[in-house]
Amino acid sequence: MSQKAVTEAQVYDALKKCMDPEIPVNVVDLGLIYGIKVAGGTDVDIKMTMTTRGCPLHDTLVSDVKRYVGKINGIGSINVEIVWDPPWSLEKMNPDVREQLGFGKPKLRFQIDYEKSRPLKVGRFAKQEDGSLIIANDKDQGFMVNEAIVEFWNTCDGTKTMNQLTDQFSAKLGMPRQQVEQEVVQLVQQLLEAELLKA
Repeated sequence: MSQKAVTEAQVYDALKKCMDPEIPVNVVDLGLIYGIKVAGGTDVDIKMTMTTRGCPLHDTLVSDVKRYVGKINGIGSINVEIVWDPPWSLEKMNPDVREQLGFGKPKLRFQIDYEKSRPLKVGRFAKQEDGSLIIANDKDQGFMVNEAIVEFWNTCDGTKTMNQLTDQFSAKLGMPRQQVEQEVVQLVQQLLEAELLKA
C-alpha cells in the first residue's frame, strides 16, 4: 500500500498546535501563516511572518513549526521561509481570538505597577500525549503554550516585580531591555487574561 500524500489541511492542523512564543495563540489563528505548499506529496514549503522584525524568539518559533509539522505521517522535507511583506498586523488575527484577547482596545485591561506588582503563577502545567504543552487555570481551562512561555510562567513566583522579570528575560535573551519590555508586558497581560497569573 502506498503512503498517503500529505495535505495542506494536515499541515494547518499541525500548525494549530504551535504557539507563538510571546502570545498564547497558535500561529494559524495569529495570522502568521501566509502560505503552505506540498510538493510531491511529502515535502512542505511554509511561508510565514513574525509579529515583529526584532522578535527575539524568532528561531524558537521556526523550530516549533518544524517540530509540529514533522509529526505528520509521511512528511518529507520542511522548508520555512520568513517573509516581511505584507507586514503582520492585528487585522490578520482570527477576529474571534482578537476579541477574546482584547487586542485593539484603547487601554490595557490590566494596569500593572512595574515597581510593586509581583505576578504569581496560577494553575498547573501538563504535557499532552502528542508532546504539546498546556497550562490550565483553576477553572480547568487549558491553554496551549510552548517552552518559552512555560519558562516565563514558572519565573512568576510572586517574588519578582515586573521590572525584575523584564531584566531577567532581557539577560536570558542577551538583548537590550527596551527591546523585550513590550513583549514581557504583552505576555503578562495575556496570562492575566487567561487567569494563569495573579498580579
